[in-house]
Amino acid sequence: MQIRIRLSSGSRQSLVERLHQAYVGGHLRLVKRIHALLYVVDGKSIAEVCALVDLGEQTIRDYIRTFLLKGVDSLSYRQPSGRPPKLTKTQRKELADLITAGPEASGYASGCWTAIVIQDLILSHFGVEYHPQYICSLLDNMGFSFQKARFVSDHLDEAARIRWLQVTWPEILRIAKEKCAMILFGDEASFAQWGSLSYTWALKGHQPLVKTSGKRKGYKVFGLIDHASGRFFWKGQTGRFNAESYAAFLLDVLGQTTQHLVLIQDGARYHTSRKMTEFFAAHADRLTRYQLPSYSPDFNPIEFLWKKVKKQATHLKYFPEFAALIQKVDGVLLRFASAPREITSLMGLYCRLPGAVS
Repeated sequence: MQIRIRLSSGSRQSLVERLHQAYVGGHLRLVKRIHALLYVVDGKSIAEVCALVDLGEQTIRDYIRTFLLKGVDSLSYRQPSGRPPKLTKTQRKELADLITAGPEASGYASGCWTAIVIQDLILSHFGVEYHPQYICSLLDNMGFSFQKARFVSDHLDEAARIRWLQVTWPEILRIAKEKCAMILFGDEASFAQWGSLSYTWALKGHQPLVKTSGKRKGYKVFGLIDHASGRFFWKGQTGRFNAESYAAFLLDVLGQTTQHLVLIQDGARYHTSRKMTEFFAAHADRLTRYQLPSYSPDFNPIEFLWKKVKKQATHLKYFPEFAALIQKVDGVLLRFASAPREITSLMGLYCRLPGAVS
């Protein structure tokens, strides 16, 4: 059924302002009602409006009839009499399952939960209407928090990750014990001269501004951290990461140690190149190599060290000259090199596994 409503620009603006007030007040029923009217004004059919706001056809017709009789004055929120209904324990458990499944599983177009969307979810599924501000407290009490999501590669091999934790890691511990070896987690990081942005407190309406040279130049750093002692080996350079520079770094580390080294590395192309395969074969008496599962940076503790270094060295910092960047990064790296306990604190995953070093 097609119903057309024509509004003057002033009447439409009044409708939009009332919608904004309804959002601010957290009156979801009124929000749906005004949206339904606006959809009709835009020329959508009753059936289309029903699908968009998830309400019945008779309800939409009642909204239209009342609006035609009373205009914007009909759009007021009336607090229902009696004690407002609340979610039961069983309903809270069901709500938690719905939230965990994600908005799209409940029929929403967005992949992000907001207080308004969860307010609609609770109303549509349980017939209970909460104010959005209370919903934040409700979710906190239910064990939820407002977090930034992270990417997980669709190439992730969960079986390989489980095998690493249950089979490969115990094997590494056994070999390290037999050879009195150091277990070294390795990785590289690049620190940009234009700095890095991060969250910080600032006055509302005044976004923090950070100067940048805009120069696309980076300071490259190789790093290794010891699982047991927290010893930190690192080497900075201005050139590109490649097999030659990686081999040179490992030779430096071999020269600084006398123990056998068990090296754990990711699958970077130059880590697994023919030249590096030959290098590892030539130094097999001092060096044993293991590859982390693909797309598993969370299994490499040195990744967390790089985040700490960037937070202290480059976040919200201005480097007019490249030398200033190198000086700052080197200073932070030296501080971590003299703080082995901060390094071992990054081994949380491996400290919880069987056979962990206490």
